[in-house]
Amino acid sequence: MGDYSKALEFYEKSHKIYEIALPPNHPDLASSYNNIGMVFDNMGDYTKAIGYYERSLEIQKIALPP
Repeated sequence: MGDYSKALEFYEKSHKIYEIALPPNHPDLASSYNNIGMVFDNMGDYTKAIGYYERSLEIQKIALPP
């Protein structure tokens, strides 16, 4: 089993950099939200995971072609 809390720490640090460097609906932000959601999913915190998955999907709908 992985060290999810450590992974989450690094994903969140990376995400903060993305938020500064990228426009708000950039596809890389969607990937970042999805990655954080997967960590919460693996930790069993499904409520938080769904929130991150939903934000990822919102960005994908805006930023990516149909």
